Amino acid sequence: MRPHDMALAVLANVIWGLTYVAYPFALESFTASQMAVLRFLLASLPVLFVPRPKLPWRSILAIGATLFTGQFLLLFLALAAGLPPGLASVTTQMHAFFAVLIAAVVLRERPTPRQAVGLLVAFAGLMLIALTVGADLPPLALGLAMLAAMSWATGSILLRQTPAGVAMVPLMIWCSLVPPIPAWLVSLALDPDPSLIAAVARSSAASLVAVVFLATLATTVAFAIWGRLMQRYPSAAVAPFALLSPCTGVVAVALVFGERFGPLRGAGMVLILLGLVVVVVPWPAVAARLRAGAGAVPLRRRPGCGPPSSRD
Repeated sequence: MRPHDMALAVLANVIWGLTYVAYPFALESFTASQMAVLRFLLASLPVLFVPRPKLPWRSILAIGATLFTGQFLLLFLALAAGLPPGLASVTTQMHAFFAVLIAAVVLRERPTPRQAVGLLVAFAGLMLIALTVGADLPPLALGLAMLAAMSWATGSILLRQTPAGVAMVPLMIWCSLVPPIPAWLVSLALDPDPSLIAAVARSSAASLVAVVFLATLATTVAFAIWGRLMQRYPSAAVAPFALLSPCTGVVAVALVFGERFGPLRGAGMVLILLGLVVVVVPWPAVAARLRAGAGAVPLRRRPGCGPPSSRD
């Protein structure tokens, strides 16, 4: 992966990490399902002037249903079923491993041994973070959370299969048309007061700013970057970057809300970063360059011990 694209992958996951700060502000005024309705309504507004991507409607609906609708609504249902919020950030990132598995089966994209080792190291870090949650986990909640991660992984593979000429920003805008109605139906079923208009009327400025951030940067921009990378590179090269978002989220929450994390969570983040380094750094090429550089260093000669002249 080119350094420019690595930087974009990091940027997308820093944005997603900042959603851990945005969500608490948004949830001060809205329920999770109301927040989803507003988020994707705002994200889809540019369809009024952005042309539809050159994809059939079934492809747009499939990507919107998996990447957005399935991922977020299944996660909200998991939270309603008792999934601890702290564990939600961990279970969601399981999509990185599901994406690699689906790509191996469907697209025959087998991870290299180096990528497999890096993924295992990062998975160990993710499990260390999961151990810091320390709460009872209902099986239904865990199952729904895993389905949410699987939905995101499926959407990522669908992005991988889009033609190279499809622009990702318009695609994300048009895919955002899919979630609002299902999210509104979930709101009607679960929320004690499902009136979205009333919620907006009494919402705080901080909540509205948080929703706008989620709609623009966290949805249109970050997912467009993600889709562009999935178009260009094998899933095993891109998916591990998603494991950065809980790390940046933990740091952002600590800075904004003063929440502390212990050594176990810190060790988990270090393992995730180490696994990512194993995946993205081309170690054979680095070793070859180091050997070539070492071979190019001239040996120091003592004064008077130069090569013999032609007169000798």
